[in-house]
Amino acid sequence: MKKGAMQKSKQWNVKGAMRLAGVFHFLHSCGSACLLPFLTLYFRHLGLSASMIGIIMASKHLLALVWRPSSSVLARQYDKRRTVIVGSLLTSALVVLALLLFPSAGVQTESGRCNASQPDVDPTTILQRTTVPWQSNTTVYSIDQTSVNTEQPVETSTLVTSNWSARGLRSLEKPEQEEDPHTEFLGSLKAMDAQHQMFFLVLIVMGLWEFMAAPLEWTADDGLYEYLDFVDATDRHNSVKLWKQLGAAFGNCAVGVLVTSLFCLTGTALEFYSYTVFMTLTVPTAALLPIYLRKRERPTSGGFKALQLVHGNSQAILCAVTVILIGMVSSAVSDFLLWHMQDCGATEIHMGISLALAHLSQTGFAPFAGRLSRFLKYHGWLLVIAVVSLALQCLYYSFLWGPWAVIPAQLVAGFGTGAFWWSVTSQSEDIATPGTEKTILRLFEVLSLELGAAFGSLAAGFVVQKFGVQVLFQGMAVTLALWSSALAVLKWKIPRQRRINYSRLLAADTEISESESDQEKDWLETAMEDARRNNKWTKDKS
Repeated sequence: MKKGAMQKSKQWNVKGAMRLAGVFHFLHSCGSACLLPFLTLYFRHLGLSASMIGIIMASKHLLALVWRPSSSVLARQYDKRRTVIVGSLLTSALVVLALLLFPSAGVQTESGRCNASQPDVDPTTILQRTTVPWQSNTTVYSIDQTSVNTEQPVETSTLVTSNWSARGLRSLEKPEQEEDPHTEFLGSLKAMDAQHQMFFLVLIVMGLWEFMAAPLEWTADDGLYEYLDFVDATDRHNSVKLWKQLGAAFGNCAVGVLVTSLFCLTGTALEFYSYTVFMTLTVPTAALLPIYLRKRERPTSGGFKALQLVHGNSQAILCAVTVILIGMVSSAVSDFLLWHMQDCGATEIHMGISLALAHLSQTGFAPFAGRLSRFLKYHGWLLVIAVVSLALQCLYYSFLWGPWAVIPAQLVAGFGTGAFWWSVTSQSEDIATPGTEKTILRLFEVLSLELGAAFGSLAAGFVVQKFGVQVLFQGMAVTLALWSSALAVLKWKIPRQRRINYSRLLAADTEISESESDQEKDWLETAMEDARRNNKWTKDKS
C-alpha cells in the first residue's frame, strides 16, 4: 500500500509537471524565435518581392487557421497527442532546412558586409544603394567607382549574381516543346522567370512546413490543461506563458548575436540550424510532457458555443473587430519592421536585441495589470490604450534613423501587447459560461493571430511593393488612431453586459467558507488551550 501511494503521488506531481512544461515551452519558443521573425529577411535575400512575401506569409496564417484546430481535435479523439507533438517537432525541424537549398534568384542584399576580409576588394569601397527593377523596395548595394583607386577601370555592376538567375533566363530562350500532360506543372514552372520559380517553390515548402508545425501548440496546450483540470490546478496553467516569453527573448537575442558574429562563415543559415537544434532538444521533454486524456462519449461543440456567446454580446463583438484589426497591424509590423531596420543599417544583433526587449517588457506588464485595471475601473479601457499605443509605435517606426532607434518603441510595444491581451482575457471571462473561458479566449486568439494576420500580411505586401515601408507604417498609424477614437466612443455608449459565472462564485464561496472554518478552528483550539492552562493552574494551586 505504501508503494502504491508513492506511485500515485509521483504520478500527480503538479509542481514537477509544471517545471517540465516550462522547460518544454522555453525550448520550443527559443527555436521559433531563432527563425520566424527573420523569415521575411531571408525571403528578401532570395530575391522575392514584398507582394510575394505577403502572399507567402498570408498563406501560412490561413493554413494554420484551418489545420491547427482540426489537428488538435483529431489528436484528442484518437489519443495521439504525444505522437503528434513529437512528430511535429521532428518533421518541422527537417522540412524547414529545404529552404536553404534555394539559391538567390536576384542580388544578395548585404554582400558588402564581408568585403573587408576579401583580398580583391578595397576596404575603402563605398557601397551605394540601388534598386532591383522588378523589386521596387529591395535595397541592393553596388560599388562606387569614384572611391576605388586602381590603375585599371572597374566596371560598375552588382556584386553577386546567382547562377540560378542565369539558368532561369536561359530557360526563356529555349523553344517550346510538346509536354506530357503529367509534367504540365513542371513545364509551366520552367517557363517562368527565376523570381516566380523561387516564389512557388518557397510557397510549397512553407505550406508543408506549416502543415507539420501547426498542430504542436494547441495539442500540447490542451493536454497540459486537461491534466491540470483533472488534478484541480488549472490556475497554474497561465504560468507557462512566462516561460514562452522568456524563451522567445533568449532565442531572439542569442541568434542575433551568433548570426552577426559568424555572418561571414555561415550567413543567415545559422537561423535555420538553430531552429532545428532547439526543436530536436525539445523532443525529450515532449516525450515526458504531462498529458491527460479526459474521455468523452461524443465530441463537444465548444467552438460554436463560443461564437454564439461572442455574437450575443455587443462589447464582445467590438472586441472581436478590434482583435482582427490589431492582428492585421501586428502581422504587418512583424513582416516588414526588420526590412526597415535593415535599410537603416541594422544587423541581426540590433534586430535580435530589440525583439527580445519587446518580449521582456511584455512579461513586466503582469505585475501592474491588476492595479491599472482597478484604476481605470473597467478593463475595456485597456483595449483603447493598447490601440493608441500601437498607433504611436507605427508612427515612430516610420521615422527610424538608425539601428538602435527602434529600442524605445519596442519597450512600449511589450506593455501595449500585455495590456491588449489582459483586456481580451477579461472580456472572455465576462461573457463566458462555466467551462467556456478557455475556448472564447482561443477564439479571440485565432481571430487576431491567424485571420487578422493573414489579411495584414497580404495587404502589407502590396502596400510596401507600391509605396514603401514608411507609407505602410504611417497608414497603419492613421487607421489605428481613427479606430481608437471610435472605439472609445462605442465603449462608452454600449452598455456593459456581464454574465454571472456561477462556478466562479461557487469557488469564491468555497474559499470564504474554508477561511471561516479555519478561523473557527483557530478560535476553538485557542479556547481549548486556555481551558487546559487554567485546569493545570488550578491543580497546581490545590
